[in-house]
Amino acid sequence: MPKIIGKSLHEHRQMTRHKLFTALSTLMAERGFDTITLADIAAAANVGRTAVYNHFHDKEALLLGFITHETEQYAHTLERALDGVADPVEQLRTYIRQQAQLTRVFHLAPGPDLRTVLSRATLQRLREHADIVEAILRRILTAGIDAGTFPPQDIEPTVHLVNACLSGRLIPDEPVARERTIRAAEAFVLRAVGARVPERVPA
Repeated sequence: MPKIIGKSLHEHRQMTRHKLFTALSTLMAERGFDTITLADIAAAANVGRTAVYNHFHDKEALLLGFITHETEQYAHTLERALDGVADPVEQLRTYIRQQAQLTRVFHLAPGPDLRTVLSRATLQRLREHADIVEAILRRILTAGIDAGTFPPQDIEPTVHLVNACLSGRLIPDEPVARERTIRAAEAFVLRAVGARVPERVPA
């Protein structure tokens, strides 16, 4: 019988999943998803291959589990950051800055684009997880339009365009360059949605 880590079976399962997610994330940062095997993931997580199959029936299921976990955690973090922020412009600034904090392993990993190596069913599930975050941006834009802060516009394509802009951006690590880039992203997105506010002058 495999050794139980943690104080209970539930904790054991949670800790094992976390180890698998960490291993997948690390490997994805090093090479393409298409070259990674479940055996690679098990070895990197320091768990037996059987343990992997106890949680996920294949590599795509593991990827979905990881993205589900990361999306839910990010959505909670974003909601906490937005808590108490009433002004739609400041809400949008907060959204942009939170997006800048994300480490997008799946966009930056070497190898082919995930869309070319995943099944259609998995891609559809990934799309559903993106909807969780898009719903928050949709809410911000709707509130801004209702308040007259943003002009009336077709929200659905605007949501996709804003997120495409932010998800494709590489934020520098150096603090001064990082802040400059984030401010540029703020100004760009605020102009794009027609926010009726003066731009911040860089310090």
